Amino acid sequence: MFNAKRIDAIATRVIYAVAGFIVLLLGALLIYILASGLPHVTPHFLTSKSENFLAGGGIQDQLFNSFYLLFITLIISFPLSLGAGIYLSEYARKNFLTDVIRTAIEVLSSLPSVVVGLFGMLFFGFQLGFGYSVISGALALTFFNLPLLTRNVEESLKTVSNAQREAGIALGLTRIETVLRVILPEALPGIITGVILGAGRIFGEAAALIFTAGSNEWKLDFNDWNPLHSHSPLSIFRPAETVAVHIWKIRSEGTVQDGAQVAAAASAVLIIAVLLFNVLARILGKQLHAKLTSTKG
Repeated sequence: MFNAKRIDAIATRVIYAVAGFIVLLLGALLIYILASGLPHVTPHFLTSKSENFLAGGGIQDQLFNSFYLLFITLIISFPLSLGAGIYLSEYARKNFLTDVIRTAIEVLSSLPSVVVGLFGMLFFGFQLGFGYSVISGALALTFFNLPLLTRNVEESLKTVSNAQREAGIALGLTRIETVLRVILPEALPGIITGVILGAGRIFGEAAALIFTAGSNEWKLDFNDWNPLHSHSPLSIFRPAETVAVHIWKIRSEGTVQDGAQVAAAASAVLIIAVLLFNVLARILGKQLHAKLTSTKG
């Protein structure tokens, strides 16, 4: 007969074995992608434009588009998620309205990205007339990322002790002043970490952007920084093929002579960027926590 200690030991070993298998699987996949792609990643590859039918193209425009779309998306989504998170955490009461809001957040966070992309194409692209553009992609990604950011802000604010709220009110601060001056700074490390992790998710998104930002290459003129010009890198009304979309396109169309090598190299760049987002989130979160709590990180 198995006693409780032996059952606990067996269950612990099973859990460790499953966790180890998952880590090994992910590690093997990561090593395979990097080993296949890094030999083809060169300064020329990162700073040259792609070629549709010739070998030797790069991902200069696609790399810029990925970061630019991420920047525009965060400008739109972060203030909205911050306001929604503060409302749900500090002001909302338990009633039918807040239940509906939280249910809507859960539904939106579980939607497949391709559904968000189709909605973005129909509404932002056709109804509002933005077509395939940076702004269409950014608005679609806002719908895609807003529920996760809102939940992250709400949970980060809820981790702050109620004693902090009571202390702010006892010092004569209004409710909004307590939120902005006491609670928000305390929750800032968790919020920033969530934003950076969300940025990595946005950076690697492809399905939603195929239908909104477009998958056709749009030559950018890096000598023209007027946002009103269609070929300016700063224009938000131009198509914007990202690195993730570029990988999908060249592997599905098969028109590029060295498409396999380009896709492998672009995949390696994408993986490294997402890994850097995750590492940055951990480092910045620890530093902010240490600074705001006067402890050594």
